[in-house]
Amino acid sequence: MVALLVTGLVAAGAARAAGMSGVRPLLLALAPVLPSAGVAVSYGRHADPMHELAASTPSGGLRLLLTRTASVLAVSVPLLTLAGQLLPAAAGAPAAPAWLLPGLALTLAALALASYVGCRIATCAVTGGWLLAVGGPALLAGPGESGRPSLADALSASLATVLSGPAAQSCWAAAAAVCAGLLALRRTSFDHLERM
Repeated sequence: MVALLVTGLVAAGAARAAGMSGVRPLLLALAPVLPSAGVAVSYGRHADPMHELAASTPSGGLRLLLTRTASVLAVSVPLLTLAGQLLPAAAGAPAAPAWLLPGLALTLAALALASYVGCRIATCAVTGGWLLAVGGPALLAGPGESGRPSLADALSASLATVLSGPAAQSCWAAAAAVCAGLLALRRTSFDHLERM
């Protein structure tokens, strides 16, 4: 919670004080994967010294993971949304709440993948895939030289493609539903997964 609060306040303060319009696209690029990163550091033997005891109880396994996920989401969603609202608008960037549905889908994707490979690896894979999907086109566009868009503008355009509009949001809703279904099918794997 403290890390999210500091990140949001520093981003909002820097954007307001320096008039940096490129901060909002950067926050929108990171916001969908921050909740799953919070889940990865809150579950498993690497994060909880009592993990073996907790995992062996009837409320362990997927139930414990979902409880910790709900706790992380309850903290990160309001803070990141508020930080996005406080940042100055960037040309072509999606609205601040546009990350919510993709954030849910990516968190569910990380949880579903965690049933196979563990939370940390799943979170790294989902985060890396997301950053490549939105950051790759922005980096290929390159910084603003000879009429090319700046990196912030290229990132805004890339984010607008994957976050804005009913079609994109419908795809994220469908992806969230598929990942939730896969997670439900794989629920028993969390009872015996040692590498989490």
